[in-house]
Amino acid sequence: MKGLVLSGGLGTRLRPLTYTGAKQLVPIANKPVLFYALEHLVEAGVKDIAIVVGETHAQIREGVGDGSRFGARVEYIPQDAPRGIAHGILIAREFLGDDPFVLFLGDNFLREGIVPFAHNFEQDHANAQILLYRVGNPQDFGVAELSDGRVVRVVEKPRDPPSDLAVIGIYFFDHHVHEIVTTLRPSARGELEITDTIQGYLDRGLRVQPQIVNGWWIDTGKKDDLLEANRLILETLEQDVAGTLDAASQVHGKVVVAASAQVQNSVIRGPAIIGPGTRIQNAYIGPFTSIDHDCLVNDCEIEHSIVLERTRLIEVPGRIEDSLIGRNVEIARSPHKPKAYKLLLGDFSRVEVL
Repeated sequence: MKGLVLSGGLGTRLRPLTYTGAKQLVPIANKPVLFYALEHLVEAGVKDIAIVVGETHAQIREGVGDGSRFGARVEYIPQDAPRGIAHGILIAREFLGDDPFVLFLGDNFLREGIVPFAHNFEQDHANAQILLYRVGNPQDFGVAELSDGRVVRVVEKPRDPPSDLAVIGIYFFDHHVHEIVTTLRPSARGELEITDTIQGYLDRGLRVQPQIVNGWWIDTGKKDDLLEANRLILETLEQDVAGTLDAASQVHGKVVVAASAQVQNSVIRGPAIIGPGTRIQNAYIGPFTSIDHDCLVNDCEIEHSIVLERTRLIEVPGRIEDSLIGRNVEIARSPHKPKAYKLLLGDFSRVEVL
């Protein structure tokens, strides 16, 4: 079985962070979310993988390389613009051949992985298999309707959902998919929809096997979803303090401090992770916080946040929480009086001030 990973989206829901970086490379517990997808595929025995890439192709290629670091063989398929999930299948025809494959959206996060689902698809001999997750807002998703445990209909973002079972971004297909995607027409939003692809299987009398996910699944396309995924991974960590910790510092619970990190006169309350080369000085790092490599946190308090590489947080007077802070950012206390806010913000920014 082959793997097809889609990483060509623009990440509009994570702007302005994604104006300069690929959304699939935003880290969860200091590891890009795309890397979890690749690891899950390899764990399931899928080692021949293609990644569909768009405008951020250079960053994706630099991060993933030839796939050897994951124990896989990775090649890249360029997509000129986001044209829908099914379009990704269409342009990957040469790579896929007639082999069965698993399609994995690069910003989807399934904490428990896909091993049982991959094994079931191989053993069950269904024509397609879709993963379903119960959600409170099914009108925002593609939704499956089941009858006697069989998929009978799939509809995209229905006003009146037939169930609460959302079709999530991990799919298994056999060779019939290629005939189906060539017959699709763009939807109202100009995309070739994966729900139309699945419905094409049903219309042809082919068997689509549903699998309901009972573990944790998150579409990491928004800030709060990334923070939640970060929390879920940090909860699985074991304490590993390899870095330098002075006598005035304390760590509590599941805390990982990389070997080249330094902690001085600070408290880190886990679960939390501190990346290589990062310095924590006179600071409090609260639960569910990831600080990436080569950062500086000085005279600050932060919790339930993700901080990307080479960022500096210096003497911030209030606690930072529920935040996603990008690369090479500097947040510092201004020495000037009178107190005032001086801001330079990009499109779609949001700032809360006291």
